[in-house]
Amino acid sequence: MIIVCHYDEIALKGKNRLFFERVLIENIKNKLSREISPDCFEYVKRISGRIIIKARSGFNQGDFLIIGEVPGVTGFAFAQEEIVDIEKIQEACWKMLAVKEFETFRVTASRSEKNFFLNSTGINREVGAFIVKKSGKKVRLKGSDIEIFIELVNNRAFIYTDVFDGMGGLPVGSAGRALVLLSGGIDSPVAAYFALKRGVKVDFIHFHSMPYTSQASNDKVVELVRVLNKFQNKATIFMVPLARIQKEVVLKCPEKLRIILYRRMMFRIAEAVAKKNRQAVIYTGEAVSQVASQTLENICAVNEAIRIPVLRPLAGFNKLEIIKKAQEIGTYSISILPHEDCCTRFMPKNPETKGKINEIFEAEKKIDIVDLVCKALNETEIFGLK
Repeated sequence: MIIVCHYDEIALKGKNRLFFERVLIENIKNKLSREISPDCFEYVKRISGRIIIKARSGFNQGDFLIIGEVPGVTGFAFAQEEIVDIEKIQEACWKMLAVKEFETFRVTASRSEKNFFLNSTGINREVGAFIVKKSGKKVRLKGSDIEIFIELVNNRAFIYTDVFDGMGGLPVGSAGRALVLLSGGIDSPVAAYFALKRGVKVDFIHFHSMPYTSQASNDKVVELVRVLNKFQNKATIFMVPLARIQKEVVLKCPEKLRIILYRRMMFRIAEAVAKKNRQAVIYTGEAVSQVASQTLENICAVNEAIRIPVLRPLAGFNKLEIIKKAQEIGTYSISILPHEDCCTRFMPKNPETKGKINEIFEAEKKIDIVDLVCKALNETEIFGLK
């Protein structure tokens, strides 16, 4: 069984294209080896603008549908391989269609073999005429019941009918590394997904308020990372205790500023973790004005605490759009399980929505920021998850 995988953005990478193709090939190999078997394929290789997988006998097509979860793959198909001979191609196409029910069909050929005596239109015409003669069915270029694809490449013909969608984007690991703030809610896993889709290898940091909250939020985060890891090979989770910091803020700082001060401390800790682990940026699931902490003023106030870039891929999304994507990627059912978020502890009655930086500076003079950050880092638990 041959599986033909297509990509789009990688084809535009010019002199760097080979690098992206190599990363994609390794990611496909890792995915298949991890989730099916290291012996499920003979090879995964690049040929002229596509990736070809040769599956071993004993494995069925359903096993390989996970290819659609590999960032960088825009679509894939289970194909029959033939020599580049028009009669062989005609027979192979008819054999493939003969077992299907249809009244109208279309032939779509493409070729990188410019020395073949027929161009794409000629192949369409010859194969179409052959199928009409064999079946008595009609050609319909728009709205046909079935479409058969023929790709001529590297002196081989690949023939298939059904194309399965992939997630597209770029292969994970081709765009560097990042640290994702993962809360256990709906938004941050979706932000992580969009990072992965852009080729970013992500690890995760989670802040908890144990023992004042239960183990539930930590357990949810582990399960969310398991789901997100289907788009990459493995990840590290940093579990950071926030309770001591929260107690200091509650005792010494104005109530209305609590959420802003919590988040500034969280960002400082995340920055320290990211620098130590060579993660270039921080990702969050914030959407502008979704909650009090996500007004533009408060986002700016929190950003001021650190120097590392913070990316917010959901900034322009509304909640329904985020929920829809969470359902698509499989994180929603986990995210909605009940848990106590660290920021819901000691919540102010009227949180500040337009944090003023001079007021924040005055409030932070009352706590020992360096000591609190160091203690939190020292008490952080680190887990590797495949």
